[in-house]
Amino acid sequence: MRLTGRIDYAIRAAVELAAREGTVPLEELAQAQHLPTEYVRPAMRDLRRAGIVTSRRGHDGGYALSRDPAAVSLADIIRAVDGPLTEVRGERPDNVAYVGAATPLRDVWLALRANERLILESVSLADIVTGDLPDSVTGVLPAG
Repeated sequence: MRLTGRIDYAIRAAVELAAREGTVPLEELAQAQHLPTEYVRPAMRDLRRAGIVTSRRGHDGGYALSRDPAAVSLADIIRAVDGPLTEVRGERPDNVAYVGAATPLRDVWLALRANERLILESVSLADIVTGDLPDSVTGVLPAG
């Protein structure tokens, strides 16, 4: 998995929404996170299409979360912006045929995918806003 700028921008904008009340203008979201508005806009469009945020036009327009922040995982946002979490050459790891000496690679990629999903699906926007990260994250952080 590669965390693209678009994924990072979408997550940061969604976290900013989770930390606020009501509808927030796009420019305000981008400015609060020191992000370029022109790059946040397409990420927010993806989140709207996925039903993670709602948008409103007009003078009081902007974006708001459409679900409780505790119900929106990082995995939800990444899938909305970039599709499946882990791919090998554009395919799910279990769909790639490995033979001979490389056969065990399939198991490595599947384990990576499972652990990646475990972490990304266990962390919600609310966890980030409160700073209370789940054990799936804190248990693998280096000491110090």
